[in-house]
Amino acid sequence: MPNAEKAAARSRPGSYRRQWVPIAALLASALLATAAASAQTASTAPPASWVETWGASPQQPIDPVIGGTPITLSNQTIREVVRISAGASTLRLRLTNEYSDAPTAIGYVHIALAASSDSASCAIVPGSDQAVTFGGSGSITLAPNGAALSDPISMPVDRLTSLAVSIYVTSATVPTSLHTLGQQTGYIASGDVTSAADLTSGSTTTQSRYLLSGVDAYLPRGGATLVTLGDSITDGYHSTPDQDHRWPDFLAQRLQAKGMLRNIAVANEGISGNRLLSEGIGPNAQSRFDRDVLSRPGVQYIILLEGINDIGFPDLFPGSTVPTTADLIAADQQLIARAHERGVMIFGATLTPFQGALYYSTSGEATREAFNEWIRHGGAFDAVIDFDKAVRDPANPLQFLPAYDSGDHLHPNDAGYAAMANTVPLRLFAP
Repeated sequence: MPNAEKAAARSRPGSYRRQWVPIAALLASALLATAAASAQTASTAPPASWVETWGASPQQPIDPVIGGTPITLSNQTIREVVRISAGASTLRLRLTNEYSDAPTAIGYVHIALAASSDSASCAIVPGSDQAVTFGGSGSITLAPNGAALSDPISMPVDRLTSLAVSIYVTSATVPTSLHTLGQQTGYIASGDVTSAADLTSGSTTTQSRYLLSGVDAYLPRGGATLVTLGDSITDGYHSTPDQDHRWPDFLAQRLQAKGMLRNIAVANEGISGNRLLSEGIGPNAQSRFDRDVLSRPGVQYIILLEGINDIGFPDLFPGSTVPTTADLIAADQQLIARAHERGVMIFGATLTPFQGALYYSTSGEATREAFNEWIRHGGAFDAVIDFDKAVRDPANPLQFLPAYDSGDHLHPNDAGYAAMANTVPLRLFAP
């Protein structure tokens, strides 16, 4: 530009300022866009939430199939060891008095870190014990057929941590709400010993769960609960007691090993002997679906493995109704519809082999195969998990692979449960 033109430009007020306006506007727009994006990210970040990090479904005290006598507790403490899935800094407990027509008086409840996570010991870590309150009180009376939720417990615990929960029952009562198959040794001792360092000596043992139905964890960055709904194969029958070798336990380990999936808690709501359509051991899956699945805090995923007892049990009890494949499909369709109504994803699992089992029949096998065919290819589930393929013997697909068979030809052993967990695609739970 000639000097004269430069001088003329300088003499026009605001000439250089007008040249810089577009750049300033771009900078301002960029800053506003960044702020808006940050605000949007903040608004869509997962909110803090409760999840169920451990669960055990309540059952009737005297089972209509296997019978049994419930334990009467009076001035006694029961200590139960549970291994949570997702860790947190705040927990809460769920107690249940379901199926009882009488109140149950709870004197004290304590929670502590279990000294050992892989044995039957009920010792606690020194200094970890603390009292649990309900509405600020250390005691509570559970109403007939009622339940209770504890106050939040400030207790930082890592993922896959074993906890000891001690419950002191003051007056004579029959804890008619229990979970029969705990696969974990519990200890019952006289008096209030909820804060005792160890109850192993001088106590009786049980393999059932009493009064305790859930442990919740508060996740500040949001989380999700995966509920595994099923029968004894989900409940872990024939897995090694006190080792947490059920397939939901192995799946929880896989999830917690992935940093981005550690906010997913696993709640095992299996009941041994459970059925889709009929009462058996525990209420049928359709009747307990709201209680044990949809009401769980943070539930976003379900793995459904039910139906083998519907197929097999009628052969053990003459006069029982034998379900058709269409009956089983209709039951699953109802559970799918109820899950989707709540915005919950539900994954269908194929029924595992049972040739050689106590209630095996060729007609039952035909029903199992037809039902599995629908689960695999019916397109009703959000995804399919092929447990059948994971554990069957390629040389005889009607049976378990011998390395995975517990010996009764119906339930897996520890290796079989691990194989089931390993076949679950973790991509199903990706954010």
